[in-house]
Amino acid sequence: MQLRLPILVALPRVTPARPDTGRRLLLPLTPTRGIKYGWATAPPRSKPRRFNQVNSGLPTPTTGPAAALKRRENTTPHRAGVLAIKKGMTSMFVGKARVPCTVLQLDQVQVVANKTRARHGYWAVQVGHGAKNPRGLTGPLLGYYEAKGIAPKAALHEFKVRDEEGLLPVGVQLQPDWFRVGQYVDARAQSRGMGFAGGMKRHGFAGQEASHGNSLNHRTIGTTGPSQGSGSRVLPGKKMPGRMGFEHVTVQNLKVLKVDNELGVVLVSGPVPGPKGRVIQLQDSKKRKAPSKPFRESAVELVKERHPDAEAKLQQAREMHMELREERRAHNAEL
Repeated sequence: MQLRLPILVALPRVTPARPDTGRRLLLPLTPTRGIKYGWATAPPRSKPRRFNQVNSGLPTPTTGPAAALKRRENTTPHRAGVLAIKKGMTSMFVGKARVPCTVLQLDQVQVVANKTRARHGYWAVQVGHGAKNPRGLTGPLLGYYEAKGIAPKAALHEFKVRDEEGLLPVGVQLQPDWFRVGQYVDARAQSRGMGFAGGMKRHGFAGQEASHGNSLNHRTIGTTGPSQGSGSRVLPGKKMPGRMGFEHVTVQNLKVLKVDNELGVVLVSGPVPGPKGRVIQLQDSKKRKAPSKPFRESAVELVKERHPDAEAKLQQAREMHMELREERRAHNAEL
């Protein structure tokens, strides 16, 4: 007996009537040709709203200045750092333990400028140290120092801070007591340059055989890559002989052992990058617990007490700079 399958009858689907909202139907857009996607009917996007738009239904952008600040808001230090000169290493007793330490000297460390998020995209404090002969500076840089009322500095560096509370008045000087004994800091500088070095010294290669037919190739690096698959070439980033050292190195979590305002020195545990005389960037540690808020506030108040007229001097320097600039322009116009 042959079985018959039931016949499916296609009934028309009942569609509910749409309410009349009074809106007119949108006509199709005129096709336009773009550079990236060819022909399209969508209106062209302007460049600022091209990618990662913050609209309804789209995720928060993961790129850009705002996203970068969001990722680093918990690791950026609260306060600015200082520039110090490495004087050498010594040791001191902490309890019954003899601890090696590095002597860092602060030389006329002043706040030169502040950077705000509204104008520059991030919060930062520009710090300078030492002194420099004005004859070795360009005209724009001389005018920059003239507008601040500060003598030319030997070196300048920016220290990013977490928010507006980390900014300092322009012209104030930072002493060693800006740091607290027992806190942890990060030291960043250029390491000691060691010149041209081979693969064994620079990268720790094992070298070649000492015997068994090997001759004149005991310290060579060997092959630099395959001849097939990736092409007969040396891949980018291959470890090879070259100049060793003289690169930015950061040593984290150094403990402050002593601060002395009379000598202008800060003693930190362990070594820091660079030879004697190198400029060291010293700031609160990113990975350790930051100094307490009462200490940070008291340190800022102490700096302001030492320079009560910092704002007035800055305003006076700006006015003097504008007057001198007009005089220089008039003098150049007469020539």
